[in-house]
Amino acid sequence: MRERAGESRLKIWLLLASNRLQVTAVLALAVFVVFVVAVTSLPQPLQPQLRAGDTIETMFSTMIGAIITGTTIVITIGQLVLSQENGPLGEQRERMENSMDFRDYTEELIGSPSPADPSAFLSEIIDTAEQRAKVLRDGLSESNNDQLREEVDEFTDSLIGNAETVHDQLDGASFGTFDVLFAALNFNYSWKIFQVERIANEYEDSLGDNETALLDDLKTSLSLFGPAREHIKTLYFEWELVTLSQMILYAAIPALVVAGIMLTVVDGGTFPGSTLGVANMTWTIGVAFTITLLPFLIFAAYVLRIVTVAKRTLAIEPLILRDSQR
Repeated sequence: MRERAGESRLKIWLLLASNRLQVTAVLALAVFVVFVVAVTSLPQPLQPQLRAGDTIETMFSTMIGAIITGTTIVITIGQLVLSQENGPLGEQRERMENSMDFRDYTEELIGSPSPADPSAFLSEIIDTAEQRAKVLRDGLSESNNDQLREEVDEFTDSLIGNAETVHDQLDGASFGTFDVLFAALNFNYSWKIFQVERIANEYEDSLGDNETALLDDLKTSLSLFGPAREHIKTLYFEWELVTLSQMILYAAIPALVVAGIMLTVVDGGTFPGSTLGVANMTWTIGVAFTITLLPFLIFAAYVLRIVTVAKRTLAIEPLILRDSQR
């Protein structure tokens, strides 16, 4: 996926691969360092102003309002999204029937009961596509059209290699972490569907009924992966929104306590002196300010991943939206 997107490892780590609490810690450290360096490096009149009681009061009273308002809004948004899962009995029955129909269709495709584990479910579909790619390669190995044979060999080798990599990534991945969806994003099924359609169209005269059927079988297995991945993605988004609401609540309480302490107890003379050449008040206000920002930093870390995944999966059909893949 990183190679297709043309992005650096650091950017992929920050946006997708890393634990969201790790990203929050990195952002918090960056805020703290920038704050301390800026206050220490900027003109001297800023430091007396920062130590003034009015400045501290204004700063942290504003943060208290921002924390309460922001936490309430985020939790409300999360509840609105989750409310779509609620509904009358008729709607719930329809949802169940649609889900079971899809599982029955998948069972016919893979030749065995559909796994209940999300990673195993996706892995079975990918394994089926891999097997059908091998059958297609063998079925066209004696084609008289050398160019067709070469293109099919190149395409199926790429598909099989990609499938094996994603299968290894899905092995042992558990839902509730990003591992399942991250592995699924590495299987670019839409590009593969386009290649099947292109080969079937360009070499129509060189393909017999059996070869065309093999291409259709491969296209069917690849097409099934799209809605399966989208379903797993939807469940993951809902899971993350619940987790995000919990984490923001956990962070908001200590953030409010720290802001209240800074507002009522700390003034310009509470922490005199300096450490490592930096005024102790600067250290104190920097730490307190970073703590009060934690709810927002957690929100930013989670939303960065959610919107990145949403942007990469806008099209479920074979449409290429990114310039790097054209």
